[in-house]
Amino acid sequence: MPIKSIYAETKQYLTRDGSTIRELMHPEQHGNCNQSLAEAQIPPGMTTHLHLHRKSEEIYYIVSGSGVMVLGDDQFLVKSGDSICIPPGTRHCIQNSDGSNLVILCCCSPAYSHADTELI
Repeated sequence: MPIKSIYAETKQYLTRDGSTIRELMHPEQHGNCNQSLAEAQIPPGMTTHLHLHRKSEEIYYIVSGSGVMVLGDDQFLVKSGDSICIPPGTRHCIQNSDGSNLVILCCCSPAYSHADTELI
């Protein structure tokens, strides 16, 4: 059976890292099994809290805007069209250095959970 979510019917919420998230596909809401896909929006000038996920591998795809990514001991610029893989247990945060919202698609496997998010 196909699983479909409708963007306009998906509510936003604030995650532990401080970004605003809209779960586009998540097992607890949609019935898929092994991963989640969310849209994150980070306002101009904001930096998410430094954090890590013990279990989940995350992939960020930058939809629009630009910023500075901290990933482990590395720091680098990211912009629309870039993808970043964040291994489990790797501390990370992202700063919006643009004048508009930084919009990111976040894919997590296993699916995102607040319990797996550890603030540093």
